Amino acid sequence: MSAASDAPVPAVPDPRLGADQGAQQGAQKYVDWEFAKATGRRLVNPGPRVSPDEAAAIVAQLREAAVTAREPIATATRLQSPPDAPAALVVDRAGWMDANIDSMASLVAPIIDKVTRAAGSPGHPAGREASATVSAISGKVTGAETGAVMSFLASKVLGQYDLAPQGAPRLLLVAPNIVQTERELGVDPHDFRLWVAMHEETHRVQFTAVPWLRQHLVDRTRELTLDIAPTPTELSERLGEIARRLPEAFQPGSQGLAEIFLTPEQRTKVEQITAVMSLLEGHADVMMDEVGPSVIPSVAQIREKFTHRRAGVSGLDRVIRRALGLEAKMRQYSDGAAFVRGVVSRAGLDGFNAVWSAPDTLPSPSEISDPEAWVRRVHGGG
Repeated sequence: MSAASDAPVPAVPDPRLGADQGAQQGAQKYVDWEFAKATGRRLVNPGPRVSPDEAAAIVAQLREAAVTAREPIATATRLQSPPDAPAALVVDRAGWMDANIDSMASLVAPIIDKVTRAAGSPGHPAGREASATVSAISGKVTGAETGAVMSFLASKVLGQYDLAPQGAPRLLLVAPNIVQTERELGVDPHDFRLWVAMHEETHRVQFTAVPWLRQHLVDRTRELTLDIAPTPTELSERLGEIARRLPEAFQPGSQGLAEIFLTPEQRTKVEQITAVMSLLEGHADVMMDEVGPSVIPSVAQIREKFTHRRAGVSGLDRVIRRALGLEAKMRQYSDGAAFVRGVVSRAGLDGFNAVWSAPDTLPSPSEISDPEAWVRRVHGGG
């Protein structure tokens, strides 16, 4: 979002801790994260044009919406988060990219360490070849590729609860994307901004009222990324397979490019993480609507138009989304919402909230599409 002078919406400086500097510096020759940020900033469209006064008002309204969302979501979820949680951070597209590239650097650091240790191990059969291969990959090239992908994503995300593996988590609201979407949908701006804040506030509650959840998800994601990273020998063996199966990444129902990079065992782990993400997204979708017209008068109209918009992506945008696995991401909302509603209808909201008891009570991939199976496993009965 930019003012008439093309100045971006003022984003509050992010006070979170930076990414692990040692890991970033050690990995810089393989992925230049700062160059990724610079590339993303050059490529990303700043968003809708607004005047400086309008920009300031939008930022203030989004901050207020984030505060307003807290009590209704606490009531709807029956979950209590600590009262001293940081205020929401209103960012522009560049600010969203910076935060997520820092998080990506933290998650990817173990992968780079795995590859470099294999490449540099004395006596490793592929050591010298791997070292030459890794050295040939310019950090700026991979940084530029990362920045290009992030610039695409930065124009799509309305908000996020950033788990920030490297520092302090924070609720982010992406001002230009919210404004652009509300204009495209033709909905009431006040209601839409509060509706988006409700969704992200639900995520904040999930991760703050359930103390073990954030670290559990970060740990599982790190383990998976480390497992997925091929050693030099594995990479040379899989290149032909990857080239042969590349068209599969663009097929309907595919997980995107991840489809061709994963072994069956890795795909199972991805499905387990996806089940948890479906739970989180579906729960947020249900709760943001559960708040109802007493707080958001036009919630039914917003949901109808927003759902239609989600289903209406076509052309090149759909191809890119499919390749990046974003279509699978969209299914998480509908699958997760159906699971939440199914469990609540059978066990009530308190019965559903048993899902937050421990990692073992999170739904399995099969249970996401079979809420009754989860109820039987967790609550017993026929």
